[in-house]
Amino acid sequence: MGVHAKRAGLLAAGLLFPVWSRADWTLNMTPGVTGTSNDIFSLHMTILWICVIIGVVVFGVMFWSILAHRKSEGHKPAHFHENTVVEILWTLIPFAILVAMAIPATATLVDMYDTEESDIDIKITGYQWKWRYDYINDDFGYFSNLATSRDEIYNRTEKSENYLLDVDNPLVIPVGKKVRFLVTANDVIHSWWVPAFGVKKDAIPGFINETWTRVDEPGIYRGQCTELCGKDHGFMPVVVKAVPQDEYDTWVAEQVAAAEKERELTQKDWTLDELVARGEGVYATACAACHQPDGSGTPPAFPALKGSTIVTEDMAAHLDVVVNGVSGTAMQAFGKQLSEVDLAAVITYERNAWGNNTGEMVTPKEVFDYKNQQ
Repeated sequence: MGVHAKRAGLLAAGLLFPVWSRADWTLNMTPGVTGTSNDIFSLHMTILWICVIIGVVVFGVMFWSILAHRKSEGHKPAHFHENTVVEILWTLIPFAILVAMAIPATATLVDMYDTEESDIDIKITGYQWKWRYDYINDDFGYFSNLATSRDEIYNRTEKSENYLLDVDNPLVIPVGKKVRFLVTANDVIHSWWVPAFGVKKDAIPGFINETWTRVDEPGIYRGQCTELCGKDHGFMPVVVKAVPQDEYDTWVAEQVAAAEKERELTQKDWTLDELVARGEGVYATACAACHQPDGSGTPPAFPALKGSTIVTEDMAAHLDVVVNGVSGTAMQAFGKQLSEVDLAAVITYERNAWGNNTGEMVTPKEVFDYKNQQ
């Protein structure tokens, strides 16, 4: 008896819990920050109220019929086979409703698919598990990786406000400009989604899908990959930073200069220590999720690099695996994902970390020559 009373008390407490405790709950969509997202929200509300009216009318007539024509009042069921007028009405009325719903829906869809006359073109490529953004008009690009630390993911430290929704390099766009996105993938199907923009487009290997946005309010907007794409599907967020035009122009100039400097680094004479230092950062970003920060791996899917014969002995095989990947396995080809400098750095780091200590190094020039020979 006491158990039932306790359960009843908990249920009552839950029902009487102050409304303010549920203030953050919402059952509706949010309008967003673009014309497209607001059009989608308006369309959603229009269709919702049409459905509400239909529901009220249909259930109202049904309940009225049940109550007003019940057997206890002496009513008897009518016997008829068909009624031409009724059949015409229940065909024409739904048809008219569907036409009324289709007109605004079609207008919104036409606008969503109109990617012409864009001011900026950006190619978005999905990788397992990160995004690459290439600014076609300005000839530079970069990868956007999850910035949430592994300590947060494994509950070793307190989780940040934007847990699993922070990246090292957000997509930067100017406000008030039409930005066209060319969306594709390098390996498996991904899906690029920013709810505040009303944009969600599948990234499919071998295909390019188009979409666009025009953001009117500066700010940081977050989204995620919404296509189950493998082990770290939940770890490839989308972050877009919308800035004023002058700030965007300054940022583009800095990125172009950085890209040119990166190309020049290929010809630099690197030391072992310099490559190891740079390679540690590249490994943490591109490799540690699978092969673990300490190089121990997670066999058999991701073999250990610590003490591996390929890493400690066969330089040519090591270079080939990193540049070209391993067919039929989860090992990706990083030849097109990383620069020659980063490829040389991460290979050198792997050959001299965790006690491997081979003392060997690969220069960016050697990586460049190797790629050109293929």
